[in-house]
Amino acid sequence: MFDCADFCYIEEIDGPSKDYCDESNTQYPCKPNKGYYGRGPIQLSWNPNYGRAGESIGFDGLNSPETAANDPIISFKTALWYWMNSVRPVIGEGFGATIRAINGALECDGGNPATVQKRVEYFTEYCNQLGIAPGDNLSC
Repeated sequence: MFDCADFCYIEEIDGPSKDYCDESNTQYPCKPNKGYYGRGPIQLSWNPNYGRAGESIGFDGLNSPETAANDPIISFKTALWYWMNSVRPVIGEGFGATIRAINGALECDGGNPATVQKRVEYFTEYCNQLGIAPGDNLSC
């Protein structure tokens, strides 16, 4: 069943200690003393994502990334923006492709197989509760 310990964080656990700054990205450069760790319902991460999301939905993602956690409207707009731009295009490829679109190398290709397995278990359980088949390609 649903466990809030797994899905109820506004900010990534230990997020400030992690480095999600892609210094090679000159279009959306990291700002001093700003962290681009996971925030909001989809845990938006990395400076290019904060920059693009900010441009698209109207907030200063690079200078104020904390807005994605502190403002509930912006928070959900960033989640929907990311979903529509990065996840929705791969839905037809199976649940595993959505894991890759959201968490990429952090979990896929051996990055964290236990977490991937837990996600697949949750997804399969929800599908069973809804009486639908989970489909193929469940893992990444």
